[in-house]
Amino acid sequence: MEIVLVRHAESVIPTVGGPDEYHRPLTGNGRAQAEGLVAELAAIGPSLIAASPYLRAVQTVEPLARVLGLPVRTDHALREWDSGLEPTPDYARHYAASWADPDFARPGGESLNQLTERAVSILRSFTGTVVIGSHGTFVARALADLGVPVDWPFSQAMPMPAVYRIADTGITGPGVNPSRR
Repeated sequence: MEIVLVRHAESVIPTVGGPDEYHRPLTGNGRAQAEGLVAELAAIGPSLIAASPYLRAVQTVEPLARVLGLPVRTDHALREWDSGLEPTPDYARHYAASWADPDFARPGGESLNQLTERAVSILRSFTGTVVIGSHGTFVARALADLGVPVDWPFSQAMPMPAVYRIADTGITGPGVNPSRR
């Protein structure tokens, strides 16, 4: 079994009154980045392509799906962290506080530990070789559960897109020292 987590490519920045989380698309550059992932991801030979239902995650794996002739299976459990925050220019301060206390949840939101539980649960449900289009905090919390030393600076520095391969031989990706599970 191999799970390949793909943080979405460059997307339109969230703004008050802008597209909601479900409809925020990739930028033109992000669409080009998604096309640029196809050769690397196709070489893995996935039997399933899954994604968060958020448009930017789906758009990131759609070029791969098109080339391989596979559908993109969306699952709400693969969505980004529900931080409980509206778009705000000082989000980093709020996110840093949440990473400092992963049990903290804002009203109407989920804690980072709740996100970790959600991520681990859905990832354990997959079999075979799976490419999953998702989001930075989702990916970071999944990696943290697998023993990768992940913190707010790691999450904040994660590139768009980013590819993390989780297999019996270890975990690889940007900012990860190759490790064995």
